[in-house]
Amino acid sequence: MSASASQSELRLVVLGQTGARPRSAVCTILGLQDPQQGADDAVIQECSKHRGEAAGRQVVVVSSPAWFGSDCDPEERKRHISSFIALSSPGPHAFLLCVPVNQPAEGEAKALDVLKELFGSSAVSTNTIILFTHTEELDEDEPLEEYLVTWRKDLQELVERCGHRYHTLETRSGEQGERKAVEELLEKVEQAVAESGMQHFSCPLYQEAEERVRERQEEIVRQRRGKELNGQLSPPDSPPEENVTEEEMEAVREEAERSVDDLNVDVDSIFPSASISPSSPAPSFLWSLWEKLTGWMTWLPTVVRREALLGALVGLFVGGPFGGMMGATVGSVATEVKRRKTQKTK
Repeated sequence: MSASASQSELRLVVLGQTGARPRSAVCTILGLQDPQQGADDAVIQECSKHRGEAAGRQVVVVSSPAWFGSDCDPEERKRHISSFIALSSPGPHAFLLCVPVNQPAEGEAKALDVLKELFGSSAVSTNTIILFTHTEELDEDEPLEEYLVTWRKDLQELVERCGHRYHTLETRSGEQGERKAVEELLEKVEQAVAESGMQHFSCPLYQEAEERVRERQEEIVRQRRGKELNGQLSPPDSPPEENVTEEEMEAVREEAERSVDDLNVDVDSIFPSASISPSSPAPSFLWSLWEKLTGWMTWLPTVVRREALLGALVGLFVGGPFGGMMGATVGSVATEVKRRKTQKTK
């Protein structure tokens, strides 16, 4: 891959937990057919890199397993981090963090913390865009922005940490709506890059990765030239890149990127054992309760679903008979407010 080609393409890194639809985001951006379409919990097992055209731009999309999760093995975590950095070297134009609107944001907040530890604060504040998913859970007449401000302070805090940049690729307008959503996303990426004053994101880890990739690239070319020299196909004094086409160099570079799997990533300091040990059961317990509540809510009519969930959460966290009565009251009041709002707009 030539330097000019590297500079003209947009490189995106898609991150997301299981169920956050990162695979779907990759396919939507590049117009690919997802072989696991409809499987919301499809797990990305390995880092992957896809190249294509989107909205008139050359785009590279790198996806990665959820290495920021507490259940990831330390050695696997280091390998995944090194791999997605190498695949998006010399540096991405944006990190896209897929965030479901129907779940708590604890895991995504942790992901932003880790990005900051790995790459510095600007990686989050300047080069990360929140990509909301599962937006079909929202009422058709309720804009995403209104939902965030009114109901989800936790999601709103994620957006604020990322310089108030967020987007969704999910639309009720079919394929044409998706194409427009992709175009708007890439415009936001380019705007963020322009505001950063840099050609793309860079930091010591990415600089190390690019140096390692280039060294490995030259090594691969020399090895191939050595085999060719046995057949006297090229002069012995020619530089490594001579007599190698641009397409061949692109393939060599991707091979070199995939061979980098041991960057100097101090996972022990970023993921201290105390933070990933099962000593504190509270988060997983609350997560389990949340999943049960949201699962139950899917059986309710859309109009009362969120209001009932609000009441249930109040009852859950207040506790006892008083909490139950308060939760029921809050839920019924919220439902009535929603009903009157609906009647007023008719």
